[in-house]
Amino acid sequence: MPIPSALITLLLGMALVLAGLWVGYNVSLLPLDASSNAPVYDDLFRVLFSIGTILFVGIVGLLLFSLVRFRRRQGDSADGAPIEGNLPLEIVWTAIPAVVVLFVGIYSYDIYERMGGMTPLNDHGAMHGSHQAAHLGKHLDDQGSTQAVLAASTTSTAPDPTKNNSRVWGGISVATPEAEALVVDVTAMQFAFIFHYPEGNIITGELHIPADRPVSLHMEAKDVIHAFWVPQFRLKQDVIPGQPTLLSFTATRPGTYPIVCAELCGPYHGGMRSSVVVHEAADFDSWLSKNTPPAPATVASAASTPTA
Repeated sequence: MPIPSALITLLLGMALVLAGLWVGYNVSLLPLDASSNAPVYDDLFRVLFSIGTILFVGIVGLLLFSLVRFRRRQGDSADGAPIEGNLPLEIVWTAIPAVVVLFVGIYSYDIYERMGGMTPLNDHGAMHGSHQAAHLGKHLDDQGSTQAVLAASTTSTAPDPTKNNSRVWGGISVATPEAEALVVDVTAMQFAFIFHYPEGNIITGELHIPADRPVSLHMEAKDVIHAFWVPQFRLKQDVIPGQPTLLSFTATRPGTYPIVCAELCGPYHGGMRSSVVVHEAADFDSWLSKNTPPAPATVASAASTPTA
């Protein structure tokens, strides 16, 4: 007794789905995950990879089967069967993609909304007050002209306390008060990222952060659109001239990871790279204290001390 074609189709479909799920959840194409945001992105990627594998294998498999099964045999010169349509088949191949697209759209929108994607850009941050500018200007007087050139392009941004900032770019259900987060001001310009730490009044070309502590990057571009991208953090945020942007995340793995500008910003765009160094908490405190410039009063006192 021949096996019904409907049963064969059902079994092949089940096997195809299981194979696609196995590939999606066992074949990793992503770099190391190093932030609290990564698992959310990775789950979405696995789902999309599974769906893509199922569709690719299913379509290519059906195509190869049709090429072999319905090929013209030697000596057969007759016309093909005059098939004009198959309503059930047309409904199936329309309904399945529609359901898949709807599911992916809802799932992606949920993550996008949790990342603050539906919040107007002007709600993500505003400029710091004049006390920040005065503090930075004092630092420039102490650091000399070279630091001044770098810091002159560094402008701080901060969240508007009158608005709901519980969800910002990069923040997965952010609930940590701003006071507990490490605040770093980031200036993007052709062709470098400059990092300013208000906490220690440090200016550097490399981002240093502690593991397992929320970080708030207050970002602004000085010339053209740039993009701050750390693949291991699963974060990429455009930095737009005249539009302060707040990017919030928490690193989870100590190590050194690349920072890449992912927006074509000029002839040396490919060289606009830096690094983010994730420290253990004690190591970060040590780095912070080692790189914090001495207070002006301390420097003046040391200079005025007579030598024997």
